[in-house]
Amino acid sequence: MSRLVLLLCLCLASVSAWSETARVAVAANFAGVAKQLAARYEKVSGNRIELVRGSTGKLYAQIEHGAPYDVFLAADIHRPKLLEADGHGKAGSRFTYAIGQLALWQPGGMHAHDTLLQPGQWQLLAIANPKLAPYGLAAQQTLEKMHLWQSVKDRLVLGENISQAYQFVASGAASLGFIALSHARANHLPDSSLWIVPGSMHAPIEQQAVRLTDNTAGRDFLTFLQSAKARPIIEAAGYKLPD
Repeated sequence: MSRLVLLLCLCLASVSAWSETARVAVAANFAGVAKQLAARYEKVSGNRIELVRGSTGKLYAQIEHGAPYDVFLAADIHRPKLLEADGHGKAGSRFTYAIGQLALWQPGGMHAHDTLLQPGQWQLLAIANPKLAPYGLAAQQTLEKMHLWQSVKDRLVLGENISQAYQFVASGAASLGFIALSHARANHLPDSSLWIVPGSMHAPIEQQAVRLTDNTAGRDFLTFLQSAKARPIIEAAGYKLPD
């Protein structure tokens, strides 16, 4: 074996020895952005990020039952706080990484606005399940604020998470639906088909992260998530940034 080949093998062995993989449970609304961020992080760190997407409620239940995740990127504050309190989350590791925005989407709609929700304007309305998904809860709060919740409850199509609510509308299974603005941006939906719900209509969709283990790659990925390299990507995807 030549000296050059031997040195190359030693370098590769060194990289393999030092690289680490972190399993990251990520709320469905943030999965696309997390994929971009993970790729950037992997490039600069040499570590690997394995993403597992789902509704915040379902991922939380999995963590409570021992699922081997290193990091949880939730779509709310409540569940990361519970995990930190009961010892599943590392004390002091919790922080807000993004603030979500809710939008009402009507495919092909022109100048979408809140009046689309009035009776007689639609057949079925898609939202994420309010019991599992913070975006679904925000949709419910918006409808309650408009005094429409009781009248529309029987015409709702509930998605397990906000991604499924988006798919219900995209497939035509629902006439319109509440989706994450990040899904609208990722799928290049025209602004004319969206009503971006004012933040005053619902509780803030403050999305928090919490570290679950001492995994080095997971800890460093959370540091990267707060860096100047990550924040513009998060904002461009349709989120507001924490101060």
